[in-house]
Amino acid sequence: VQLQASGGGLVQAGGSLRLSCAASGSIISIVSMGWYRQAPGKPREWITTITRGGTATYADSVKGRFTISRDNARNTMYLQMNSLKPEDTAAYYCNANVQDRIWPVAPTNYWGQGTQVTVSS
Repeated sequence: VQLQASGGGLVQAGGSLRLSCAASGSIISIVSMGWYRQAPGKPREWITTITRGGTATYADSVKGRFTISRDNARNTMYLQMNSLKPEDTAAYYCNANVQDRIWPVAPTNYWGQGTQVTVSS
């Protein structure tokens, strides 16, 4: 299973970006998907998760500004980021818990490559 993240870039403070993460490979179903980010010199930080049923949770730092969504038919997840701040600058990583083997084998956790988001002040 591969996760391909895209959509990063350079934006001014107050602007918006939309990230995408497409999963491909031997997938039975995707249990949950999420985004993490890592700024230089800082640990990787969880920011949001969405379940297959569409239940989303957010870190306080992005609540009200970021919206996660997913298209189960396309095995794709999106992150709409609005009102971006310079402190949102980081490499953004997608993550997924994938049922890639028949139950009762537990889902496997996968990471995508990072996509850089830079917010200028």
